[in-house]
Amino acid sequence: MNDVRQPIVRFRQVGKSYDGITRVVEALDLDIYEGEFLSLLGPSGSGKTTCLMMLAGFESPTEGEIWLGDTLLNTTPPHKRDIGMVFQSYALFPHMTVAQNVAYALTVRRVASAEKAAAVKRALDMVRMSEFANRLPKSLSGGQQQRVALARALVFNPRLVLMDEPLGALDKRLREHMQVELKDLHSKLGLTFVYVTHDQSEALTMSDRVAVFDAGRIQQIDRVDSLYETPGNGIVANFVGDNNVFVGRLLSLDGERGEVGLPDGGVLAGRVVGELHVGDTVRACVRPERMVLPPSGAACAPAPSINVVRARTAGTLYFGDHVRVRFALHGQENGFVKVPLGDAGWVQGHAGDELVLQFAERHLRIFS
Repeated sequence: MNDVRQPIVRFRQVGKSYDGITRVVEALDLDIYEGEFLSLLGPSGSGKTTCLMMLAGFESPTEGEIWLGDTLLNTTPPHKRDIGMVFQSYALFPHMTVAQNVAYALTVRRVASAEKAAAVKRALDMVRMSEFANRLPKSLSGGQQQRVALARALVFNPRLVLMDEPLGALDKRLREHMQVELKDLHSKLGLTFVYVTHDQSEALTMSDRVAVFDAGRIQQIDRVDSLYETPGNGIVANFVGDNNVFVGRLLSLDGERGEVGLPDGGVLAGRVVGELHVGDTVRACVRPERMVLPPSGAACAPAPSINVVRARTAGTLYFGDHVRVRFALHGQENGFVKVPLGDAGWVQGHAGDELVLQFAERHLRIFS
């Protein structure tokens, strides 16, 4: 997103502690721009959900300020924040019909009956649930209930829609289908979506930007492609996507370029991220899809001396659209390479086969 634009939401030095000692969120500065789909991504306990709850008004910051446009939200009650909320548990009223559930937000806002009925129909049409308007939630599938919860969040045309792991209770296939629907709906409506998840693929699939949380802080916030290709530190590199990690010693440093010596004598070259010094123990990370296997039957072919990993096959895993060739390297954790199904020879790879793995320098990141 272009940061020249004015943000619709601003967190300014926001902190949160439940016991006065431990910081769940610490000194958070975050701008959310109008119309974007921003995901807050991180493991359990990283602070992402607490940030969402403070924005929604269900938690209060210990310090700092949260702004929605020109309105300071710190003391604004949830129902006056002009924010729609979708929960993982759906939170539908079991004794109310679908239409009554969706209308609830308008009822508490004292919207006139005729206007309310039209708004409910529009919201149900958005999520393709109009034909279920008179049903009770218990007669709906999980995906249908989630659509109703989404319609309820959209019915009063909020400035902001917050979603707390809304697809977590769905099975994999339905979850992936709903990801596409949510992204399409976001594009159609042009509203600002803030989405909490611990699922990295979900965040990368749907978002314009992703904020990666760890230990109560944002470790990196960026476009999804930049976040994946150029992680800002080892925490982000390890949490977003798969990585092969090689531990070694920093042999040389020239600007952002560094060379790493491995215990087996191999040398890897790539971009140094962060403040490092020659002699430091470092972690060199490369994505599995960026590593190249030789053609089947050419495992011991000559290779360049830098950015080559000489290892042995530790088995293969079949994933339907690709095969993962696992490899073992002395003194390192096992890694794997993603191989397209077209290279059928590796589908039947044998444990112990020698491998020569290569990759371009631009794909290696070196962290402390």
